Amino acid sequence: MSDTEGIKNDVEAADLGGEESSESKPAKEPKIDKLFRAMEKMGGSDLHFKAGSSAKVRVRGGLKSMSTGPMSDEKVRSLIFDIMNDDQQRKFHENGAMDFAHQAQGGSRFRINVFLQRGLMSMAARRISSEILDYSQLHLPPVLEKLAQHHQGLVLVSGITGSGKSTTIAAMMEQINKTRSCHIVTLEDPIEFQYEDKKSFINQREVGIDVHDFHAALKYLMRQDPDVVLIGEMRDQETFAAALHAAESGHLVFGTVHANGTAGTITRVLELFPQNARALIRSSLVFNLQGIICQKLLKTIRPDVPRVPCVEVCVVNATVRKLIADGRDSDILGVVKSSYGEGMLDFNESLRQLVEEEYISQEIAYAAAPNAEELKMKLKGINIAGSGIIG
Repeated sequence: MSDTEGIKNDVEAADLGGEESSESKPAKEPKIDKLFRAMEKMGGSDLHFKAGSSAKVRVRGGLKSMSTGPMSDEKVRSLIFDIMNDDQQRKFHENGAMDFAHQAQGGSRFRINVFLQRGLMSMAARRISSEILDYSQLHLPPVLEKLAQHHQGLVLVSGITGSGKSTTIAAMMEQINKTRSCHIVTLEDPIEFQYEDKKSFINQREVGIDVHDFHAALKYLMRQDPDVVLIGEMRDQETFAAALHAAESGHLVFGTVHANGTAGTITRVLELFPQNARALIRSSLVFNLQGIICQKLLKTIRPDVPRVPCVEVCVVNATVRKLIADGRDSDILGVVKSSYGEGMLDFNESLRQLVEEEYISQEIAYAAAPNAEELKMKLKGINIAGSGIIG
């Protein structure tokens, strides 16, 4: 039986429109969980619903249809509201969108966003692995281990939505959990990876369940005696200011930013603040920023690895601090390119490695490259540093 036929049978067995036999699955199991299990069998990373369309699954970066047939708005609402509590439904109706997490019976955990489009209900659900993978399993550079060994400062992970930022931070959190006797506090919306205490003592706070919002959580953060802090997303001025304050106070802080590239990450942070406050924020970054990790997920040419991260890593050394202080953010990439020996990495070097290790094709690499001509030279063995050709 083909994979497609298997998925079709799973979806048909779910009987999304009718009542479930009391002799089959537990009566209280949400019907949507059967679709989640079918999605997992497809090797999918995301499940999408939209009124008027069949369900879609993202497999190896592309969308494939499930055999649900077009789903009415009523059916979509029924499936989704079945796994939302009253407060979540109220917030959805008030805001037109809602984030929450769901643990499927007999399956994986999912990060779910429900939203309205053209007045009808839609859903995007991201599957979260129950296993927290390490750097080698995630094909991430070993320098991330050194960044996670800091005891103070700020580490930022940037990229677009769906670029694997949460998975990368989870690997860093788990490294600390296994190696340090400390208190970790996470502020997430929603909680994605669930940690078990090892050497560390971990408290995970979910916005909307454990605390009303990020601002309320940040207000009490320093009273909770943390050593390491994870802020799920730094999306506004108050959140980032609190993160900087925690770093300045001697804590190690991790956070995610929606940006592309090292210089773009610094620009994104500064743009959160009014013009007259940016000099102070830049000064704080000079003293507290430890590293910036930027990443993209790319489709591979290997059947055993669906997608692989292309990574830019800037370790903030004395030269980088001087450039930040002088407002020369665009020059930082030149330092990254000439500092591979310190573990730094730019996107083109990461792409070169992925091509030579036969994870991705040259076509995919050129499409993802910030400078395709430079990448072509790298693949021919000509390396370019910030100051010119060096080999």
